[in-house]
Amino acid sequence: MEIRAAVLHRKGEKFKIETVTLDEPQAGEVLVRIVASGICLTDIHVQNQEYWFPLPAVLGHEGAGIVEKAGKGVSAVKPGDHVVLGYAYCGKCRPCLAGAPFECERYDELNFGGRMADGSTRLHQGGRELSVFFGQSSFATHAVVSVNNVVKVDEKLDLKLLGPLGCGVQTGSGTVLNHFQAEAGSSIAVFGAGAVGLSAVMAAKIAGCRNIVAVDIHDNRLELARELGATHVLNSRKVDVVAEIKRITGGGAEYALEASGRAAVGRQAVESLVSGGKLAYVSAPPFIPGIDPSHLGSLTINGIVEGDSIPQVFIPRLIDLYKESRPVPVRQANQILSYGRNQSSRCRRSKQHCRQTGYHYALVQIRKPAGKYNPSLKLAYDIARVFRASIEEIFVFVEKAGNRPPHES
Repeated sequence: MEIRAAVLHRKGEKFKIETVTLDEPQAGEVLVRIVASGICLTDIHVQNQEYWFPLPAVLGHEGAGIVEKAGKGVSAVKPGDHVVLGYAYCGKCRPCLAGAPFECERYDELNFGGRMADGSTRLHQGGRELSVFFGQSSFATHAVVSVNNVVKVDEKLDLKLLGPLGCGVQTGSGTVLNHFQAEAGSSIAVFGAGAVGLSAVMAAKIAGCRNIVAVDIHDNRLELARELGATHVLNSRKVDVVAEIKRITGGGAEYALEASGRAAVGRQAVESLVSGGKLAYVSAPPFIPGIDPSHLGSLTINGIVEGDSIPQVFIPRLIDLYKESRPVPVRQANQILSYGRNQSSRCRRSKQHCRQTGYHYALVQIRKPAGKYNPSLKLAYDIARVFRASIEEIFVFVEKAGNRPPHES
């Protein structure tokens, strides 16, 4: 069938909205009409080939939509079901069979190799194969995905709010709830208040953490972090972050989450921990120079994939929290797709500077609902504020503005 998709042909080029051919679903696969897709920093890294990925390709890995057709042997979902699309995994290797698909032996191959599990692709254009991203390629009107990618969700919920659950939200919240299993009364420091970091803040609130410290270089992000549950916010350009965290926590945090990908921030995260504390990297872990080995030896440091989450288990849990805690309907009026580099005029500096400080991000802001908002109400007024864009908005954006993000001062 012919569909429309945002195609990336070469490194650093604009996404181009073009007609492509999508194959029929094979055994164990489903055809999904994409209603919405989030934009993740990983998509932008791949666009610029900072993470190598075979091109040409259709990117996107935070899709949400409606099943239109099920292939042979599929029983978990049927046509008409609303679904969120998660990461790809084989379901057959030892980690998968042991309940840890985020450690799948074929994870890199199935998510970053450009092919489905059988080694082929479902996307074509003019006789050429197009690579599939995360087994879904959700920057398109339709996608054929493995049933392993699919999580059935409540049809009453707005799919435009649910796509980021498949990656960014489950990574941040899963790190706190699944990996750390943070205890009530504990302290956590979250370095980087983007989509993943903000999700970690909300999860820490759910876990009952006493001190939730959000660290970033942008005051507007820190304001949102406080609104979503942070008890303290620190601008690392204005204060000594390590000293402040130790003061706030009475000696250091039990947990730290690093979401910036910067070596200097990683060092701060290490030094902010109490002896025996735990650090999780949800970004690509950088080399951390100048660390006291005697202190490092008492810590636990891990790189985390997808928040140690099983999508079919964890995403419904997040949705239940969202449904339980919604004090007022989330209004979708005044949606603004803001696509920039760190939302700062400082990004007029060199390209290398932008890469070091976080590079691109995408965010759809939704006007706050009328009435008093209580950040303690778990995930209320949450997903709607973090990385949200309907596929139509993505199409409008790339067609009108290409991929040269407007700078904001």
